[in-house]
Order: sequence, then C-alpha cells, then structure tokens
Amino acid sequence: MRYLGVDYGSSKIGLALSDDAGTMGFPHAVIPNTPRILEELCTLIEKEHIGAVVIGESRTLAGGENPIAKDARTLGNQIAERACVPVFFESEIFTSAEARRATARAGKSRAPRSHKAVDASAAALILTSYLSHASHG
Repeated sequence: MRYLGVDYGSSKIGLALSDDAGTMGFPHAVIPNTPRILEELCTLIEKEHIGAVVIGESRTLAGGENPIAKDARTLGNQIAERACVPVFFESEIFTSAEARRATARAGKSRAPRSHKAVDASAAALILTSYLSHASHG
C-alpha cells in the first residue's frame, strides 16, 4: 500500500510519498496551504493510489499541542471523510531541523528551493518514522 506523508504548515505543506510496498517515504512536493488544500490533497490521493495518510503531529517540547496542531488534525479528519482513507498522526518533533541538516549536508543549502526541499524532506521523515514502527506493530 502507498502512503502520503504530510508536514502541515500554516503557509505551505510538505508532501512525501511512500514506495509501493509502504516501507519508506520520499520527498514529493511542497504546495501552498490555500482554501483549496483539501481538494488538492484528495486529487493527489486518487491519482497516486494512496491507501493511507500520515500527518505530522505538531507538539510543543513539553508534549502539549501547539497552535498549528488543531488545524492539522482538522485537515486530517476532512481527508479521512472526503477521500475515505485512514489518517494517522505521527510525532514531527525535530523533523524540520533534521531535514534542514540533511539538506545542508547534501550541498543544497544555498539552492533557491532549499526551503521547499526541507518541507518535503520533513514530510518524508514523518512518513518513514510512522512506517518503521507500523510495520513492527
């Protein structure tokens, strides 16, 4: 089964797709968070034959919800209802920082699109994290 990973942000959303076996996430794209985001994600889910969605669960360092968490959860509920696929939430703590480091190590830190690479890479880290423990549980 293929999975879609989502790194939700108030202005842009990083996306990752899994391989066909659902074992690892790969950066896919970054799209603006507009009022049409639900329709765009549902179209991608259908086009890519996605069987489940994994959304980064944004938390404070103390473990509480931060302001973006409510919006991400709302989007997840809307995706589940509209696209009829299960939606899971995975901790995203430190994924953006880890993605920035990986992008810099790859020599892309000065590329004009590096911020986009970071958001899509963060989505891939969230997805891969979920897939690594979901396959063992």
